[in-house]
Amino acid sequence: MAVTSPSRVSTAAAVSPRGPSRGAKLRAPGWYRAALFDVIGFAFAFGLTCLIRALMHQHPVVDGRAILPVALIAVPLFFLVGLGVADYWFYWASGRPTRPEDHSQHGAHTWRDYFRVNTDHKVIGTQYVVHSFFFLLVGGLLAMLIRAQLAKPGMQFLTPEQYNGVFSVHASILIFLFVIPVFAGLANFVLPLMIGAPDMAFPRLNALSFWLLPIGGIMMMMSFLAPGGAFAAGWTNYAPLSTTMPPGQLFFALAVQFAGASSIATALNFLVTIITMRAPGMSFFRLPLLVWANFATSLLVVIATPFIAASQFFVLLDTTLHFHFFDAFVGAGRNGNVIMYQHIFWFYSHPAVYIMILPGFGIISEVLAVKARKPIFGYRMMAFSLLAIVVLGFTVWAHHMFVSGMAPWIRIPMMITTAIIAIPTGIKVFSWIATLWRGVLHLDTPMLFALGFLTTFTLGGISGIMLAMIPFDIHVSQTYFIVAHIHYVLYGGSLFTIFAGVYYWFPKMTGRMFDDRLGKWHFWLTFISFNLTFGPMHIIGIQGMPRRVAEYAHQFAAWNLFISLMSFVLGASTLIFLYNIVVSWRGGPRASANPWRALTLEWQVSSPPPIFNFDTVPTVVGGPYEYGVPGAVHGIFKPPAEAKRGAARPVAAGSGPPRRGADGEGDHP
Repeated sequence: MAVTSPSRVSTAAAVSPRGPSRGAKLRAPGWYRAALFDVIGFAFAFGLTCLIRALMHQHPVVDGRAILPVALIAVPLFFLVGLGVADYWFYWASGRPTRPEDHSQHGAHTWRDYFRVNTDHKVIGTQYVVHSFFFLLVGGLLAMLIRAQLAKPGMQFLTPEQYNGVFSVHASILIFLFVIPVFAGLANFVLPLMIGAPDMAFPRLNALSFWLLPIGGIMMMMSFLAPGGAFAAGWTNYAPLSTTMPPGQLFFALAVQFAGASSIATALNFLVTIITMRAPGMSFFRLPLLVWANFATSLLVVIATPFIAASQFFVLLDTTLHFHFFDAFVGAGRNGNVIMYQHIFWFYSHPAVYIMILPGFGIISEVLAVKARKPIFGYRMMAFSLLAIVVLGFTVWAHHMFVSGMAPWIRIPMMITTAIIAIPTGIKVFSWIATLWRGVLHLDTPMLFALGFLTTFTLGGISGIMLAMIPFDIHVSQTYFIVAHIHYVLYGGSLFTIFAGVYYWFPKMTGRMFDDRLGKWHFWLTFISFNLTFGPMHIIGIQGMPRRVAEYAHQFAAWNLFISLMSFVLGASTLIFLYNIVVSWRGGPRASANPWRALTLEWQVSSPPPIFNFDTVPTVVGGPYEYGVPGAVHGIFKPPAEAKRGAARPVAAGSGPPRRGADGEGDHP
């Protein structure tokens, strides 16, 4: 579709032919000013800390351990101001006249626009996805270090402290900097298109949400440079271990704050966008299931994420100001509660498991319906099951604490609710299988990853039911059975859906087609090596091999060598994906507007979409999955001239004459 967009207005229109001067670059928002503001931010943190210590008669006045937490807060905030993320807000807050919107920060015209503050949801979505896959590589390389260390018994090239740091950063980066934000990135790109909106409800907040993430990622990686090494208390950061660790632990506590703020801002943006910006006729029960999934996920994020922010804030106060929220030693005015940390942490972190999988459920629903050419079986029950997971997700957190020393009476109700939450998930699995039944299956790359997800996630769900049972959980707690379970859920579940989604929307995001042959090689190598890597961990876990250890008994040597070799194959399979994506993005065949013949609205505009998405606002007249229904139409577009005259003959969103809507309501607006 053609679109008329405002011309990009240069902020340096009145400069010499040689370009803006160095002083103008430092005054204008961008990387030059951000670098300058980083220096100013550190100077501010240094001066403020020394001033307070001098006024309080603390010695020495210049103390690196005191300056570090203040600098870790101040420097990122100054960086954001220098980059220009908050310029419009500062103009408004200071009482200055609001600058007119010239759309100079909207849309990508060159590759450089992806490295600047941008308000276009499609550019932000691409920034999210590319940024997240960078941290997948970082976390994956750390995983290779872990498996190299464990290839044979005894200490290899990492000390126990270094090993703890490596696996802690590995887990934290992949959870907070990959799985959660990559789903936000895919939704950022396609969700406004799916509901017929021109953009997200709050474009500037959307831009801020993204730029908070690199700050968290850089902090986590910089922890390796801290005195005493990286944070080493695991991604759970259990107190009181985390409150007595070297300064590297501060990097985790503050990185999580920035990543959590990003998640909350994104979730609020999604909720407002879905509720208020749907196209005419787009009722809640005409929403694609990906939109339903992100609606449910956003509810979880808004409710649950403040709890992990609070837990890390309390750890920060214990560490820096010597509070005693989680002090294990009671007496002398100290009445901390170590178990309370676990309750606060898991009240977020079990819903976080669903934050990391519900968007994937939506992706799988989109892929299976299109590739099987069948309507989703039990559409409304699929939507209700998402909401049921949101509610039940807050009732099961303490099954992570069966051996923690909490009150024993809590175990039974938590075991029951953990078993019950499998019901809405089971509804989804059986609905997907019913959707596939007697469908016309197109076994291309997105479909293969969707089918691989059904297999691996179901296996992970079965082991989850096993872990809900108190006696079994006590037996395998802190063993490699837990490692196998979480990787079947998060790698076999989340990452398989991410690959399916990236391949599925790659033509829409880039305007290019990928190499399907390489995509299939990627799938089969990933699927086989994944199961050969994490499947045997169930065996050695039941046999008693402890997790989070840098060395182990010789009886587990053979299995660990096999697991390490398969993990290297699994890591190498990702290189095929990267090669395919990069080469196809640069020179793949041009993609048509709708290569998959899908019905949802994002496929009814050009690939890639216009800057402002639609020339005319679409009108939704039917369901999104009415494949195989004669004459089914999801959305229609009225030509602008007919819209002004109030013409009664709309034009279908695909092509051709108006047709009857799949829900029997006809093509009325």
